[in-house]
Amino acid sequence: MFYFGWVAYNIADLLEHAVDAVPDRPAVICGQRHVTYAQLEDRANRLAHHLAAQGVGPGSHIGVYSRNSVETIEAMFAAYKLRAIAVNVNYRYVEAELEYLFDNADLVALVHERKYADKVAAVLPKAPKLKHVLVVEDGSGADFSGYGGAEYEPALAAQSPDRDFGERSPDDIYIVYTGGTTGYPKGVMWRHEDVWRALGGGIDFVTGEYVPDEWTMAERGKQGAMVRLPAAPLIHGAAQWAAFGAMFGGGTVVFVPQFDPHEIWREIEKHKVHVLTIVGDAMARPLLDAYREGGYDASSLVAVSSHAALFSQPVKQEYLDAFPNLVLTDAIGSSESGFTGIGMVAKGADHSAGPRVNFGKDAILIDDDNRLVPRAAGATGRIARRGHVPLGYYKDPAKSETIFVEVEGNRYVVPGDWARYEEDGTVTLLGRGSQCVNTGGEKVFPEEVESALKSHPDVFDAIVVGVPDERLGQRVGAILQARPGVTPDLGAIEAHVRTQVAGYKVPRSVWLVEKIGRLPTGKPDYQWAARHAAEHQPTEIQKA
Repeated sequence: MFYFGWVAYNIADLLEHAVDAVPDRPAVICGQRHVTYAQLEDRANRLAHHLAAQGVGPGSHIGVYSRNSVETIEAMFAAYKLRAIAVNVNYRYVEAELEYLFDNADLVALVHERKYADKVAAVLPKAPKLKHVLVVEDGSGADFSGYGGAEYEPALAAQSPDRDFGERSPDDIYIVYTGGTTGYPKGVMWRHEDVWRALGGGIDFVTGEYVPDEWTMAERGKQGAMVRLPAAPLIHGAAQWAAFGAMFGGGTVVFVPQFDPHEIWREIEKHKVHVLTIVGDAMARPLLDAYREGGYDASSLVAVSSHAALFSQPVKQEYLDAFPNLVLTDAIGSSESGFTGIGMVAKGADHSAGPRVNFGKDAILIDDDNRLVPRAAGATGRIARRGHVPLGYYKDPAKSETIFVEVEGNRYVVPGDWARYEEDGTVTLLGRGSQCVNTGGEKVFPEEVESALKSHPDVFDAIVVGVPDERLGQRVGAILQARPGVTPDLGAIEAHVRTQVAGYKVPRSVWLVEKIGRLPTGKPDYQWAARHAAEHQPTEIQKA
């Protein structure tokens, strides 16, 4: 069914407008490959025609199982051209997790890097809906002959490069699978127009003004655009939308296949990157250490933006010390909520409890009874956002209803994050309520304590979890990763933390580890942390 005459606020249309506006500009750079917008269009059209010949069409689900690459963007672009749905497949999943995702996402086709052929071969017999597989050459030599995967490049070469697809709709579906911090991954469903407005620049993140039409971003890009490097993997919604948002405006996107701090600085130096997007401290700290070690020329860099995870104030200050002219931004939101707020980070500001941002105009705080929290300094509540919000979770209407509430006659999405109103009108993000530690009736948000711990010079990384306690119900526990070559003084760290947070928030049990467990997206792996605390004796226990 075509939607003639509709304004196509659609991902494929928005990318095609950029192709038409700046065809000869580099669109994607990854390693030695430089692909212009015209070349990206040619290859995405060929891939779309190949998939269509295999029966892929509107509403079909295509898995994209790859690290960051040109082919990852091509596959997503091709899917949207067909009004199909690209599904991100986490390349770190084991076979059981892949089996769940392939089934839950109803994949009918799969594009994967050759190095993952053994896992694909093991899972395919348990995925009867998945009828066609394309294999991207990566030099690994892995054997895919057992399941008849088609080679990616010959498949493209045999097809037409023409853009001869039907019209699309703003109601086409975009899905991003998010694991969050617990449980099985969930497919968050959005209309194309809504996700573009919420995450792709369709509403100005700073002013809140709507982009007036579908051609505006591409037309602005004719005057010049920035070079951006999203450091997170494209299995993560934040990285997808950092890339798409840049490309809608004709910008150049630079990728490294997977997170490597030194390689990222080399690419910044080589391609004169202007904007680096990261996922909180998990990327910010190793990047800063690599910068100091490598002596890289980062003079082209004008902005660093953190999305989707804690970017603590101590680390922000280190960046501003190293790059005094840099613009640092902290954006909060999630795959379920979209963009919620943004803050510009100033040198010397105290945001020790968490990112402090200006809310978007559609965001509010609500209490546990779904009532509006008055905008008074110190008032806390759950973040809720209305307007351009997702449709819900794929194939899970019951769980979908748990993230939507009605407040004063309006429908809001409530992803589970807590925040506090500040005296100056800003909002401080406290953390995910599901990870909150209840110690003696007091709520402790892990992110606040993690930030305090990481402000000590001996601490490289930290995760805070609740530990069972007979008297308090839970006590605060911390798993710490020390800086390389440092033997941390836990007593000194405790004394330091007591100057940052109230006494009941200070960790009572501490575990030292060689490396903190994190998810592929860079977010803390609280399940790993809870298992570690349960299975190992703490390095030190403080008396309550």
